[in-house]
Amino acid sequence: MINRIVRMSFRPEEVENFLKVFEASKDKIAGFEGCEGLNLLRDSKQTNVLFTYSYWRDETCLNHYRYSELFKDTWAKTKVLFNDKPQAWSLDLLDKVK
Repeated sequence: MINRIVRMSFRPEEVENFLKVFEASKDKIAGFEGCEGLNLLRDSKQTNVLFTYSYWRDETCLNHYRYSELFKDTWAKTKVLFNDKPQAWSLDLLDKVK
């Protein structure tokens, strides 16, 4: 399983616009083949910094999503709202307690 974390920093006035984009696409992303889960998180101190935390069956499934029309469309609507370069990490789960 691949855990994918994407950190996005938005212009403060654009956070609500991103939340609308996320709301419109979250079920499609979560339903994409190989997606095992999707969470949206907000930094507790910098409220314009949000993270997506998604779980993918494997790297092939993640890459299939990353090159899909769904991703391209969602990302095009999202990236114009940033005030900083996004950061992304793909992580392998080594251990889980509870």
